[in-house]
Amino acid sequence: MSSFPATTLRSALRHVETAWLFTRTDFKTIIFPVMLFATVVSPRHDPLALSCSLCWLWFHLFQFNVSNQSHGVHEDAVNKPWRPLPSGRISIKDAPSVMFTVLMVAHDDFHLCDHPIFKNFCNNGFYMTLELGASLVMCRTTIQALYCSALVILLTIHAQDFADVVGDRKSGRRTLPIVAPEGSRIYMLCLLPLLSFALASLWSLGPLCSIFFVCMGSWVALRYFLFRDKLRDEASYRLYNVRIICSYYLFL
Repeated sequence: MSSFPATTLRSALRHVETAWLFTRTDFKTIIFPVMLFATVVSPRHDPLALSCSLCWLWFHLFQFNVSNQSHGVHEDAVNKPWRPLPSGRISIKDAPSVMFTVLMVAHDDFHLCDHPIFKNFCNNGFYMTLELGASLVMCRTTIQALYCSALVILLTIHAQDFADVVGDRKSGRRTLPIVAPEGSRIYMLCLLPLLSFALASLWSLGPLCSIFFVCMGSWVALRYFLFRDKLRDEASYRLYNVRIICSYYLFL
């Protein structure tokens, strides 16, 4: 009998680790940026509101990731082999792939994730839904802030696809970096500085903050154009997310 609590504890910790692995890479790209957005636009900052918002966000992200990763095992076997499904930690049959939302069905079951343009629309809708939900859980949201965030993400979210070209090509996806390998990088080189300048102007930043923000966007864009191997594309995407986080401070 004494071994029962230990066995139960090990089993519980394994399930917790499995859930963590489903969402591990999304803390820096979704959880932290979306929570920062919700915190900035909401008047409530007490621990209870933050905790409820974080739990709402994580559970919805977990549901989406289980569905999405169940449809992309071959891609993840190349790009992220440590995830629960390609590593064999859990089988596709056992994955609780509950697809309740229209975005999840469109992205995964109708294979819009394989299209270079519709994939961006799905990802943008996903980000907007999470930002809106996390903000409303805390109290309210600012529509102008949500629109600005949606526009930036819609026009540049394919930044996440540069590092995954090998796996995406193997799975049959047609992302922008695959369809237009040179054009997609030139697009980033031109658009990120322009968006940075537009946001700095819209929110009337001072000269020093405007210069810093535009230079940051330009540096990220230049990295995508100059550095084209997987490791540096991953580093560029991390910097892209830092820039997204910085843009949320414009809403203050």
